[in-house]
Amino acid sequence: MSFIYKDLLGLQYLDKKDLETILDSVKPFKTLFTRSVKKAPTLVGKTVVTLFYEPSTRTRTSFEIAAKRLSADVVNLSVNASSVVKGESLIDTGKTLAAMNADYIIIRHSMTGAPEILARALDVSIINAGDGFHEHPTQGLLDLYTIHEKKGRVEGLNVLLVGDILHSRVAKSNIWALTKMGANVAVAGPPTLIPSNIQKLGVKVFYNLDEAIKTADVINILRIQLERQQENLFPSVHEYVELYQLTKTRLAKAKSDVLLMHPGPMNRGIEISSDAADSSNAAINEQVTNGIAVRMAVLFLLKPNRSKNEN
Repeated sequence: MSFIYKDLLGLQYLDKKDLETILDSVKPFKTLFTRSVKKAPTLVGKTVVTLFYEPSTRTRTSFEIAAKRLSADVVNLSVNASSVVKGESLIDTGKTLAAMNADYIIIRHSMTGAPEILARALDVSIINAGDGFHEHPTQGLLDLYTIHEKKGRVEGLNVLLVGDILHSRVAKSNIWALTKMGANVAVAGPPTLIPSNIQKLGVKVFYNLDEAIKTADVINILRIQLERQQENLFPSVHEYVELYQLTKTRLAKAKSDVLLMHPGPMNRGIEISSDAADSSNAAINEQVTNGIAVRMAVLFLLKPNRSKNEN
């Protein structure tokens, strides 16, 4: 199977065949982790730049490790110490990096659509590491891969996303990927944190978590973005904990083999209790490991200096 894309901007733009190609490409890279030398010469001579306008630990580090394991040269651009603070525009920053012969730019930005702006302006491969409330495609891919790895399939599974769906780019990418792969997707959370038109994406909505978890095969707990609490989208953290925190007691009401996931970072004691996060049902640390392999596959599959429509 071929993969002809120059950029990875969002899972909304990929079809089922694209997703299957990525999933098929991940396993060989994960197998590499078991070797004494965990490197491949795939991207020797290529330069990967991480350009993060927002804080990140997991995603940025995961991309850096992935690129280095493929033998690429990696440059981490600290925006706070760059010409951006002097007023340089996003496109000018991108053009400067392209002029330095960067092959890939991995960007996280608070503005929805920032990666697409760069992708249209540059021949460099652009990878979206999270843009505004839009998408976080590699997180969606690693969640998809983890589900497939642990459950043996995705089609027909009941997958529940819990928490702040409104602001979560992870939720959007999960929904696009899972529905295209044939999963039954549901969301649960306070009404103020559920987009009003989300059913149009083929998603079922629950406001009662105890009811929602009964038929779930997979529960993906999303981080409550405490920085949004100043918008008063729910009365208090205490009330959220009472109604929507996933605890070991609530987990007991789900299927015995339910798969528990969290994209991180976790707010232990808020959206998830420690006993649930550390339970045998949880695959949270495996998600982190899979993230490296997924990002290796993405870097391997993308074609710098080629347009999306080339055959």
